[in-house]
Amino acid sequence: MNTIMVVDDERDIRDSLSDVLRDEGYEVITAESAEEGLEKMATAPPDVVLLDIWMPGMDGVEMLKEVMSSYTNMPVIMISGHATIDTAVKTTRLGAYDFIEKPLSLDNIILTVSHALEQKSLKAENTALRESFKRDYTIIGETEVMRRLKADIERVAATPSWVLITGENGTGKEFVARNIHILSERSSKPFVEVNCAAIPEELIESELFGHEKGAFTSAITRKKGKFDIADRGTIFLDEIADMSLKTQAKILRILQEQTFERVGGNEQISVDVRVIAATNKNLKEEIRLGNFREDLYYRLNVIPFHVPPLRERSEDLDYFIDYFLKEFARSFVKKVPEMSAEATASLKSYEWPGNVRELKNLLERLVIMTPGSVIELADLPAYVRSDNQNTPATPDSASKTSFNPATLKEARAEFERDFIGTMIKEHDGNISKAAEALGVERSHLYRKIKSYGIET
Repeated sequence: MNTIMVVDDERDIRDSLSDVLRDEGYEVITAESAEEGLEKMATAPPDVVLLDIWMPGMDGVEMLKEVMSSYTNMPVIMISGHATIDTAVKTTRLGAYDFIEKPLSLDNIILTVSHALEQKSLKAENTALRESFKRDYTIIGETEVMRRLKADIERVAATPSWVLITGENGTGKEFVARNIHILSERSSKPFVEVNCAAIPEELIESELFGHEKGAFTSAITRKKGKFDIADRGTIFLDEIADMSLKTQAKILRILQEQTFERVGGNEQISVDVRVIAATNKNLKEEIRLGNFREDLYYRLNVIPFHVPPLRERSEDLDYFIDYFLKEFARSFVKKVPEMSAEATASLKSYEWPGNVRELKNLLERLVIMTPGSVIELADLPAYVRSDNQNTPATPDSASKTSFNPATLKEARAEFERDFIGTMIKEHDGNISKAAEALGVERSHLYRKIKSYGIET
């Protein structure tokens, strides 16, 4: 039952409001002065306060200030028979939910109280969702490099500056981007993610900028683009290096001017968007090869962040294992399993080419599939167990006699081909599951399979 407090020095007002509110099913607390009201609130805070302005001693405006500073999400409805417009504006600016003049309409009071309670409930839900969101995107790690990363995120989040995040696949670049947004003044506004590698070239302009009705054959209605949706919030351009040069030019223009036109339109649309970009590629090398615009690189690279691979912060593995085991046990309503010392040692000696995403996927599988309460070494897949790590876990490792790439590019390609082959074999040729484990779109994985000639 919701509790309503009525603070008014007129007994008749207190009695009439109490009667009608109790008839509506509310519990009512009354006070004849602001001082008495604050004293009772300290013992049992109500859900809504009906507060008169003109009272002997402390007036309603002073009590409002006290309530706003001491109680979060407390709706206060001001009531008065002698107030001016200036007073109404002043109390609203101080945080009052609404202002009602005497003589009071009891129907209006009931409706306003109901709306105030609904708004309070929505705010509480939003706060809970925001806290859950923060927990879901917690950045784990206590190594020096991770402590610096978390401190830098807090420092940069308070600014409007654009950010470029680099790091290997699976290291947690999206987590960094989301934490910057959550800790910023834009946290209540949209966070719009765009996977630039997953959108076909012919559709990316429509996805980013939207289109007008009739712009092309399937454009049967007007559609807002990602930049439009992200207005006053944050847009996260993931895998920015996979955009074509043509699209890069259009992105550069919107970043410079904060305006764009929908596909098939000529109206200039202005937006206020914070841009965070990410890539797993070396952009300076991509610029040298002619695949990425140098001017776009310098426009995006205002604040650079680099997320280190898991193999460079193996000390954090204990934190990850503990966190993910608890999270997955909670999700699947199971007892949190223990990890044997042998299994833990094996996980720590593995290189984790898929980084945190690979570790997370493996631990989820272990929580589901391990029959006992302890995850043993034998429960780990063969490629992770330390007794098998001297042999490359690739589908055709038996046929390989040496690994002597001539360049870094060749080495990267060789590793990527072998790793993709391993994951496809691990998932019995199921491309969808392999793509999910790798953290890429299925269409992107198919292109890789084709380009490397991998047998599926």
